[in-house]
Amino acid sequence: MKLQKYYDEAYDYLLVNGTRVIAAIIILLIGLKLIRYVRTRLINRMKKRGVHSSLQPFFLSLSITALYALLVILVMNVIGWPLTVFTTILGAFSVAAGLALSGTFQNFAGGVLILLLKPFELGDSIVAQGQEGKVTSIQIFYTVLLTVDNKTIIIPNGKLFNEVIVNVSREDKRRLDFEFKLAYAADVEKAKEIILDIIKSTPTILIDSPVRTGVVGMDVDSIRFTVNVWVLPDDFLTTKISLMENIIKRLGAAGINFPKAG
Repeated sequence: MKLQKYYDEAYDYLLVNGTRVIAAIIILLIGLKLIRYVRTRLINRMKKRGVHSSLQPFFLSLSITALYALLVILVMNVIGWPLTVFTTILGAFSVAAGLALSGTFQNFAGGVLILLLKPFELGDSIVAQGQEGKVTSIQIFYTVLLTVDNKTIIIPNGKLFNEVIVNVSREDKRRLDFEFKLAYAADVEKAKEIILDIIKSTPTILIDSPVRTGVVGMDVDSIRFTVNVWVLPDDFLTTKISLMENIIKRLGAAGINFPKAG
């Protein structure tokens, strides 16, 4: 009896809404083919425009999901099913998800902006959030840095994009600056001559770029010397260590005194 009842109801429904059902099936089939076509075109277009590989799956998934949702709504509307309950549930879910994932969305938005605007790229050395290191990975939600002492730093993209980012390797060279102190009795001209000779003999220093060294200040018990040279970004730390060690050794051997502690 129940089976016969369901059959009769289905038969009556098809008699009244048969045209709508057929139209909905046709729209569904055509829509699925169009979505597959759009998917192929989107993949090709993103490759041609050089969209970052980390963003391609997201944009593709978002676009195709939105098209499927529109197709379902269109089919339901053609059949005549009410959409009130569907839209209410969707709206409630969206609000709940937004409140629960507000921090995650902020990191996601930061990741998208970083990948689109490219304030830094893989392999760049940056200073951000009090951390300095080489960028080894840019993900949707976080960026990974590797420090010079081999520590992995993971920074959420929301905080990273909303703060100052110093990209120390984007340009083809970087200026190395440091200061040291000499006693007032030191021979300034001789000190400059020795420092310039050390600079000329240091192979990692870019001699074609401006070089400066000299007195930049005076303290109660000493004078302050500065050294400004240009190096390749990858040679920065190595050159700084080598240059400072050689200056200390050569000035000491020449009898140029440093101020005494205390």
